[in-house]
Amino acid sequence: MAICKLITMKKTLPKPTLLELDEYDMNQRVIEVLTHVCSHAILFSIVDEPKDAVKISEETQLSLSNVYKTLVNLEKLTLVTIEKFDKIEGKKIKLYRSRIKKADITISTINSRVKLYRNIIKNNI
Repeated sequence: MAICKLITMKKTLPKPTLLELDEYDMNQRVIEVLTHVCSHAILFSIVDEPKDAVKISEETQLSLSNVYKTLVNLEKLTLVTIEKFDKIEGKKIKLYRSRIKKADITISTINSRVKLYRNIIKNNI
């Protein structure tokens, strides 16, 4: 009986457009990132101040390679930005900053919604 109900529900739902599929895909990616323990820890450790990967690794107690991989993913989704570069011992070091300070995720039977709150970065120049 439950299977019949599920099949009936699928038939009544409209097919998503290409634009809606894109939006759904992006929502899914952001939800996956925000609910992943490592991504969550990294993202919210750089809300108040920019940090390099080594400092993030030390503070979150995650491996440096895991931090780098996660930062690349977060950067692709534009959830982090490179705020500035530092030069330490002749090496160019990226300082990362979270572009969001808070996120609300709502999941229902029909769709999922992600609301991101922008992290307002004040320049101290």
